[in-house]
Amino acid sequence: MRGAAAARSGGLDPATDPLLPRFSRRALIAGTGLALAAALAGCGSTDPDAGPRPLRIGAIPDQDPEVLQRLHGTVADSLAAALDLDVGYVPVTDYAAAVSLFRTGDLDLVWFGGLTGVQARRQARGAVPIAQRDIDENFHSVFVVNAATGLTPSDDLAPLGDLRFTYGSETSTSGRLMPAYFLREAGVDPEGFPGGPGFSGSHDATLALVAAGSYQAGVLNEQVWASRSQAGEVDPAVVAYARTPAYHDYHWLLGPSAVERLGADLPGRLTGYFTGLSADHPADAEVLDLFGAGSFIPTEAANYQQIEEIGRDLGLIN
Repeated sequence: MRGAAAARSGGLDPATDPLLPRFSRRALIAGTGLALAAALAGCGSTDPDAGPRPLRIGAIPDQDPEVLQRLHGTVADSLAAALDLDVGYVPVTDYAAAVSLFRTGDLDLVWFGGLTGVQARRQARGAVPIAQRDIDENFHSVFVVNAATGLTPSDDLAPLGDLRFTYGSETSTSGRLMPAYFLREAGVDPEGFPGGPGFSGSHDATLALVAAGSYQAGVLNEQVWASRSQAGEVDPAVVAYARTPAYHDYHWLLGPSAVERLGADLPGRLTGYFTGLSADHPADAEVLDLFGAGSFIPTEAANYQQIEEIGRDLGLIN
């Protein structure tokens, strides 16, 4: 399951280069930038003997690249072995790129947040929600503050309005959309922080900026907060201040071109793979542990209706 060949390209490092896909079961060797560009354009050879293009998976870059490479590289290997498919993980540079590459069909199966998943479904009609983690049907964000503010854990969000504050990515569900909604519900202008809000780009970056005092407060998803805390990676200067109410968030979304290419049974096969992962099997447990999940469960577009409505209301969805 873990014996897939790594992608190689003279001088390109598959662990760090944001354009180099990691392919399981069949390595892509691109000796020049032109060959790599052709691979990213779709691997859609007209040679009838070439076989179908691999299933290309991606994810919004909400954590450090090394974390995402390990997580989704492991998923690619596991999927390849379980479904007898060639599977490749393709890192992207930002949230908008994940949505754009999904729209064009250059990414087939993407781990989206709630908001980016809604955006992607609106741009790729026929996209199918595949599965979410057990924790995603009751997901939360955590507001954090620098200890120098003197604030201690509270349900009152009002004091945050007077602090230099950073969100994560501008289109992050847990790092911007839902926290902004709950701030507004509490009477805090989500755009009215001194100097305007910052946008760190990722949950890990939010933690680092609040720890350094570059911002006095910020917000990130609870799963990242919990995993970094358990690993002892949270600077003592960062204090958890408040937890939001629950909402639906992350999920796998499958593009329509992948179904056309690999068969109408692909959505069912993928849902069966994810929901069939069991903590009783070591290889499955590795995938679940990397995702911070006890299991995966089926999901549907209706679960993200609230997110779509809030996104429209806050001007993040047209």
